[in-house]
This record gives sequence, structure tokens and C-alpha cells, in this order.
Amino acid sequence: MADHNARRLPNLGSGGSFSRVLSAPMKRMVSRMLPRGAGHNSVDSGTPSKTGEDAVVDCALYVDGRREPGALSYTEALAEAKKRENAFVWIGLYEPDVDQFADIAQVFSLHELAVEDAVKAYQRPKVERYGEMTFVALRTARYVEHAELTEHSEIVETGNIMLFLGPHFVITVRHGNACRLAPVRADLESKPELLAQGPWAVFHAVCDRVVDVYLDVAAAVEEDIDEVETSVFSRTGNDDIQRIYQLKRELVEFKRAVFPLQRPIAALVAGQIPSVPMEVRRYIRDIGDHLSRVVDQVSSFDDLLNSILQARLAQVTVDQNNDMRKIASWAAIAAVQTTLAGIYGMNFDHMPETHWTYGYPLVLGVMVAIALVLYRFFRRAGWL
Repeated sequence: MADHNARRLPNLGSGGSFSRVLSAPMKRMVSRMLPRGAGHNSVDSGTPSKTGEDAVVDCALYVDGRREPGALSYTEALAEAKKRENAFVWIGLYEPDVDQFADIAQVFSLHELAVEDAVKAYQRPKVERYGEMTFVALRTARYVEHAELTEHSEIVETGNIMLFLGPHFVITVRHGNACRLAPVRADLESKPELLAQGPWAVFHAVCDRVVDVYLDVAAAVEEDIDEVETSVFSRTGNDDIQRIYQLKRELVEFKRAVFPLQRPIAALVAGQIPSVPMEVRRYIRDIGDHLSRVVDQVSSFDDLLNSILQARLAQVTVDQNNDMRKIASWAAIAAVQTTLAGIYGMNFDHMPETHWTYGYPLVLGVMVAIALVLYRFFRRAGWL
């Protein structure tokens, strides 16, 4: 957890002071971090600038845990939330660019560093404090269904969810489709007593959903590992090593989402963020328990895959040794025939056997007999 109070900009409310928060140089700096063609405003491209409403998936005002009817812009909703007691605004955004986030950042007085992180995807899980506003980044994960596990299968898809939590608002920013938030909002609206706890109740619901999906991913990955393990020890697969490496690569991607989340959750449970209500903190502690289960599972998966890989490599070594023994056995059998043929092919004058009537069939018989004896010997020794 990082505290950026010392870097807070003065008077981040309405007016021209926001130019210090997300000025044109700031936009250009963030735009350079995005793919080419993304995030260019009207100053650079001559096209009409996008507004924050373009990226808003849902915006609602909640009073005492219940959603207020009617459609409000986020500016109007924030003004209403400040007038009422126990009220806050929940805005859901999907992959906003710099221009779309500029007006929202101005209205809600968001810090420029948090805005930069929210626009960029693939952030490491963290929690940061900016005055009265808290910024939380989560890595999401989703299991990708596949008919058959191959060395090219995508197993785990990851994304990001960022949350801005203030006294009267919560803003969720989603990147990717690994964890959709519409079901989370619908489920939370059916629990007004929990939603009445304020913006941190939304954080709990989102984080709980993310960790629950982690559990689903871990269960599905475990089935893939069981399939690979069965294939390795049944000796039916020829590309087991490639599939094991693919699983390990996807598991690393999953670990990058799961493991770093432990520290932010521990900081919230320990009370390092004073704005978190005690009741919500108890729920977050339950999320920490579920996260610990996922961490233990992923760690055991890594060890199991290493063991399976070592077993497969040992099988390959044994198979190579078996092949070498077979080659050596047939070479020994052929060497006897070559020796006898070489002796009687020297064409000396004084070789009595060359003048015998039965010399030729006798030598052939000896060669066949020796070959059979050697074959039986190597067969009993397990070389053939």
C-alpha cells in the first residue's frame, strides 16, 4: 500500500485547476503508453473529443443501500449524493481512453497517477491512498474452455478491474472480459443492508466475485493437470512435454493475478485504510481466507507440474535407453554373421572347409544357430 498524500494537488475540484491533474502534456504522456491510434483527442487528430459518458456502462445513485430511480449523469448523481446522507454514486466504466476519463477525473477530483493507472491495462494488484480517495487495482482471471488441451491452448485469460473509492462515490474501471460486473451490481442491489455500508461494500462485492472466479479457474486447471498426469503415466501421449510447458506458462499468468493480491487484502484487513467500515472489514477477511485457498492450490499445482515434467523426462530417458539396448542387441547378432562371413571371404588357398561338400550349409547353419542363441539371450535379458 502506498500513501500519496504528499503529492496531492491543491484544489482538485471544479475550475481551471484540473489542468494540473490531467493537462494536455499528461494526456500525451499517457497516450504514448497506449497502442497507436488509441486515446488521441481533438487537439491531435482534429476529430470530436470523446466524453466520459461514452465509456459509462452504468451510473446510479444509491441512498441507504437502495438504487434511486431515474437516469442521472455522473455529475448530477454526485451532486445529489453530496446533498443526502448515506448516499453514494456507483459508476461502471469499460476500457475508457484518456479523453473519456478526463471529464470524469475532473468531476470527481481524481489524482493523475491513479488516472494513469486506470487507463492502462494489466496493472499489478495494489491499494493506494490519495487523501480521502483510495485506488485499488485487481487482476481478474477466467478459464478458457477448450475441447482438447494442446501446446497452443489458451487456458487462462486475465484482465483488470480498478476501483476509485471516495466518501460519496465508487468508480469501477474494467479492462478485458475475464470478470463482468453487471451480475455483481444486480446481486448487490438485492442486498440493501450490505450496500448501505457505502462504497466499500461495492469493493467487497467486486473483490469477492474476482476471488470466486479464481476458485473456479483453479478447479478447472486442476482437471487439466489430472488429464496430463493420466496421459503421462498411461504412455499414450507423444506431446506431453509441450502440454506440460503450456500449462506451466498459463499457471504463471494465473499466479501473477493471484499472489500479489494477498498484500492489499492483508492491508485492508489490518485496518491500514481507516475509511473501511468495520463490518465490511469482516467480509474482506473472508475474502482473504478464500484467496489463501487459491494461493495454496496454485502453489501445489506448480509443484505437481514440476513432478509430472520430471517423470515424463525420466520416461523419455528410459525409452532412449531401451532403444539403445535394442540397437546394441541387433548389432551384436549382426556382428557374428559379419565375422564368419569375413573369415571365409579371405580366399586363402589352404582353407579345408572351403572344399567340403557340406561346408557352405554348415556355415549357414552355424550362423543361424548363433543368431538364435543370441536372440534368446537378449530376449531373456529384456533387451529385445
